[in-house]
Amino acid sequence: MTGADHQPTLRTRLRSLRPDAFGADPAGARMERIRRSPNFADGVFQNPEGARTRPSGSMLEFAKVYFRKEERARRSPLGTVPVHATTLADLAEPPATGLRVTWLGHSSVLTEIDGRRVLFDPVWGERCSPFAFAGPKRLHPVPLPLASLGPVDAVVISHDHYDHLDLPTIKALAGTDTVFAVPLGVGAHLERWGVPLDRIHELDWNETAQIAGISLTATPARHFCGRGLRNQQHTLWASWVVAGPEHRVYHSGDTGYFSGFQDIGAEHGPFDVTMIQVGAYSEYWPDIHMTPAEGLRAHLDLQGGKPHGALLPIHWGTFNLAPHPWSEPGEWMKDAADEVGQALALPRPGEPFEPSGKFSSEAWWRAVSSPVVRPWRRPETADTPPVHREEVDLAGER
Repeated sequence: MTGADHQPTLRTRLRSLRPDAFGADPAGARMERIRRSPNFADGVFQNPEGARTRPSGSMLEFAKVYFRKEERARRSPLGTVPVHATTLADLAEPPATGLRVTWLGHSSVLTEIDGRRVLFDPVWGERCSPFAFAGPKRLHPVPLPLASLGPVDAVVISHDHYDHLDLPTIKALAGTDTVFAVPLGVGAHLERWGVPLDRIHELDWNETAQIAGISLTATPARHFCGRGLRNQQHTLWASWVVAGPEHRVYHSGDTGYFSGFQDIGAEHGPFDVTMIQVGAYSEYWPDIHMTPAEGLRAHLDLQGGKPHGALLPIHWGTFNLAPHPWSEPGEWMKDAADEVGQALALPRPGEPFEPSGKFSSEAWWRAVSSPVVRPWRRPETADTPPVHREEVDLAGER
């Protein structure tokens, strides 16, 4: 063997130059497992239903809308967002009902379920971007420092986009004893960032991990993935079901509306609370993010068509990621839920609540928002039927 045999290959040297925030591509045994997945075909992960993952229509028209001065102003709050300053006292006492949920902004949620603590999509970074100097910046601060959150039994990641998988947050959590549950392929990023392989549960859709006496199941979603320049679609995206001895919760991750919500609900529901993505929607990408009306429809599908369990809207109010006004998802969601009598949790970021107890449904954002005009609404189709009060009547809820 010569000295040249010990020299790194060109590919290895190029990988070492890759920005850390881009993560790592799956390789070796991990890539072989991905190729065996029933959800992987033609060299990429597939959606459960067809979805356009790139903006449709004219990019020039989209840019005109997105960068128009008056539109930019509506996408940010007019003043300071009223964040609840979460304290250790808020979280020190166990939840009286066995289930407590704390929305920390965007899709980050701490769920205390049957004596265990599960943290979904934790993003403590200032920007959801590979760069510290550019990219969408927070519209409000994090409610509390990550170090003040206390021990976490499991961290659940829905997919590897920057607003859900945050490099500085993962590096900080890598130094704790927490265990990670992630979709297939995402473990490559975590390993590069210092998480030991034995603390990573990497799941395909409909696979389950048992962690500290609770089950975490990766369930289908309609979205896409990628962090680097090439975006090979070799990492899976997922929604998640977490079930303890007494309670069960659902976190949608990012997803467009699809018929699979009914199947997830039939197999795993009903849920004490669903955490549903309702922001960053646009007519330019209608298949990969839900509007609030679609989010409500998804919640009802998950709950067997009946408005039981609490609905927590997530993926809004923290980052400016779409053309709609920053507070529009809250207004639209509130109107849609009121129409059918759905219990809607609208906590300020950082405000804990127990789904079976009392919680806030007040429009806290109005004090710092411009008036919301009529939102964009997708034309009604067979795939996304409208939610009417009569549907609740027929379901026997009234």
